[in-house]
Amino acid sequence: MKRLTSITLLITIALSLCAQEKKYGISFSGFVKNDFIYDTRQNVAIREGHFMLWPKPEMLDINGEDINAKPNLNFLALQSRLTGKITGPDALGAKTSAVIEGAFFGHSDTDVNGFRLRHAYGKMVWENAELLFGQTWNPMFITGCFPDVISFNTGAPFQPFARNPQLRFTYKQGDLNIIATAFTQRDFTSAGGSSLLRNSAKPEFNLTLSYHSVSENGSEILAGVSAGYKTLVPRIATNKNLVANEEVSSTLQEAFFKIKIPALTFKFEAVYGQNTYDLVGISSFALVSADPFTDHREYTPLSSMSVWSEIHSNGKKIQFGLFGGYSKSLGAKIEIDNSVEYGSRSKIDYIYRVSPRVIFNTGKIRFAAEVEYTTAAYGTYNIEGAVENSVPVSNTRFLIAAYYFF
Repeated sequence: MKRLTSITLLITIALSLCAQEKKYGISFSGFVKNDFIYDTRQNVAIREGHFMLWPKPEMLDINGEDINAKPNLNFLALQSRLTGKITGPDALGAKTSAVIEGAFFGHSDTDVNGFRLRHAYGKMVWENAELLFGQTWNPMFITGCFPDVISFNTGAPFQPFARNPQLRFTYKQGDLNIIATAFTQRDFTSAGGSSLLRNSAKPEFNLTLSYHSVSENGSEILAGVSAGYKTLVPRIATNKNLVANEEVSSTLQEAFFKIKIPALTFKFEAVYGQNTYDLVGISSFALVSADPFTDHREYTPLSSMSVWSEIHSNGKKIQFGLFGGYSKSLGAKIEIDNSVEYGSRSKIDYIYRVSPRVIFNTGKIRFAAEVEYTTAAYGTYNIEGAVENSVPVSNTRFLIAAYYFF
């Protein structure tokens, strides 16, 4: 019923706008996609394995055999997407536009195939400035420099991955861009849910500086840095029924680079950050101490780093690509209470992935194949929150995808 209501609303908006006698209105685009997936192991993933993150750790039975070393297979079409691009009259001297986009990815595993909001934002564009308001990509997801892999994970957990309600202002001076963003959390949240950021009564902040140059022959250079800051309040009351105001703050830094020539595109990105859980990263936050009488607590963020790189050809009909990523847990650098864990990703020592791919385009149809080899090493906390005595496990995903674009 919810899905039908959402689709009906989109159609109603389209008919209303198209009926106007002006040149403004809405145009629809999107794609139908079907993924054919085979994994050699059980994995940490969402939507029935569609959004692959990393392999599950060993789980030995009484005979010492690994229960999670079980292959699995699935066919899914839930990534299929519908996008509405809206144009309207100028306002305050700015060109105005909006985007609303949804997919059938659902809101949870119990809602697979449910219609889900991805993007919904309005935009005002002046000669040297731009104001965006609504939900779209997290500012650390650089839309001009992200992995073009076939897998729906889009390079996560190495590539920061999230969409957020936000207010974003961009100032442009030639090829230079300064982007300031204030945002909150909705579908992608810190460990414990979106209430932790809401209860801090402060949005998360990000500042991005970038250089983007495109030549007449289509060659392109994009380079930049990004930094973010967020504050969480894990609880508003202690277990002794006392008001709790303890905060845990964290920072994130990112550097990215892309160069495109007619034949090839090369991309590189590095991220160092604390509490990257809401970006589908492997770090969260930890308990330092708790008062035995009041239960007031002190927290600290856990750190991690990630790097990824990609190279692919730019053929219109056939493209080849290779992606590689590495992520490492770095701990807290101070003593913590390692008996308490906030976020189930924090016992991962490191993850790496290599995934070659090939794409074939013909008209509105695309066929693509990718082999995704991912290794994750699981261990135990030491006294400073770093993971030690880790044991690696690996999964190979064989993926074939078929698209129809419209």
